[in-house]
Amino acid sequence: MMRKTSLVLLSAAAGAAATLLVTQPRAVMVGSTARAAASDTYRQLNLFGDVFERVRSDYVEKPDDGKLVESAISGMLTGLDPHSSYMDAKSFRDMQVQTRGEFGGLGIEVTMEDGLIKVVSPIDDTPASKAGILANDIITNLDDEAVQGLTLNQAVEKMRGPVNTKIKLKIIRKGQDKPLDITLTRDNIRVRSVRAHVEDGDIGYIRITTFNEQTTEGLKREITNLTNQIGADKLKGFVLDLRNNPGGLLEEAVSVSDAFLERGEIVSTRGRNAEETQRRTAKAKSTDLIKDKPLIVLINGGSASASEIVAGALQDHKRATLLGTRSFGKGSVQTIIPLGSGNGALRLTTARYFTPSGKSIQAKGITPDIEVLQDVPDELKSRTDTKGEASLRGHLKAEGAEETGSQSYVPPDAKDDKALKAADDLLHGIKVNAANTPAPADTPAAPPAKAAN
Repeated sequence: MMRKTSLVLLSAAAGAAATLLVTQPRAVMVGSTARAAASDTYRQLNLFGDVFERVRSDYVEKPDDGKLVESAISGMLTGLDPHSSYMDAKSFRDMQVQTRGEFGGLGIEVTMEDGLIKVVSPIDDTPASKAGILANDIITNLDDEAVQGLTLNQAVEKMRGPVNTKIKLKIIRKGQDKPLDITLTRDNIRVRSVRAHVEDGDIGYIRITTFNEQTTEGLKREITNLTNQIGADKLKGFVLDLRNNPGGLLEEAVSVSDAFLERGEIVSTRGRNAEETQRRTAKAKSTDLIKDKPLIVLINGGSASASEIVAGALQDHKRATLLGTRSFGKGSVQTIIPLGSGNGALRLTTARYFTPSGKSIQAKGITPDIEVLQDVPDELKSRTDTKGEASLRGHLKAEGAEETGSQSYVPPDAKDDKALKAADDLLHGIKVNAANTPAPADTPAAPPAKAAN
């Protein structure tokens, strides 16, 4: 490149005619290359057309043309990377419900057991809880149609529907001689992506299960509730649990991070072209929502995408101590591109994201400040490690060395949770690891450091 540049400069000094001699062949070459590339593309499209017609005319049964085209589009996208895909109209609607975090429904968490729907728990202040539906109730019929033979997703789809419409459930309840017939009116249900409780009497524990449109609002509400329950003077700090959180909306990850930061960059996204780089920063304010109280963030091999944005931002700003095991390593951004009414949408990988210090998470993950491994029951040892982004076929390559997955087991009983116990010890001033240990609540916390961009 340097050699070509010097030739052009020399020709300019000698005269315009010489300049044309040097630059003109390059222009011809570029034009020829572009034409050759276009020709090859059209040849490939003609090949697709030939295959499409052959399948339509010769396949053993008459195929559905629409499904053939959808399958071709799906194959094209899944061939790019593990996270790009085509969504048909129904899948697109389901995705919108997930990201909104609200829908018309009954307000029950359910699972499948022996081909029947079992209630895990009713959600407070919803049609299900008001009608007296209980945990462990078995739903056998929906509007007189047996659920036997339906998948869990199909049953859930039937229970959802427009607000103010009715549905009849037939329920078997332990201790009742006869099934119960309960008619419910669907209402607007908000998915609880944030749950919280008081830990050890003086620590606020907050778990975020996904990043949907309700997450930041739920986080702010729980911070206020915990502060009021414990008392600002008694409160030692907070534990933010992001373990096994698969991610969600980028904007929610940014606003959750902003809740704990006073200033500075949160994340940058970089596309194919330099001009597509975007930087998201914390809004200028006098203090974070937890008023400089110490913060521990729990991560593991199941913490991915939006979870890693939050963990990476708080770690780079030295606002939190990360504890657990290395995260999943999904450092790419997917843009949802609607294709018009009834045509679904594309989920297309359009950028990589980087932490405030410029680190890429792709196929590497976030390494915690303090690693804590759980004691895994023998029967689960072969199923408690996630292989991580680096193990996915066709994944975007990392910048530098890649890292495989890590432990993702979380004990069902909190008393066996070594990571949570270590977080409690840190917030009570008990030394767990000398590196990055936060000060106890009665010691002034250091202000967040400005990120190096």
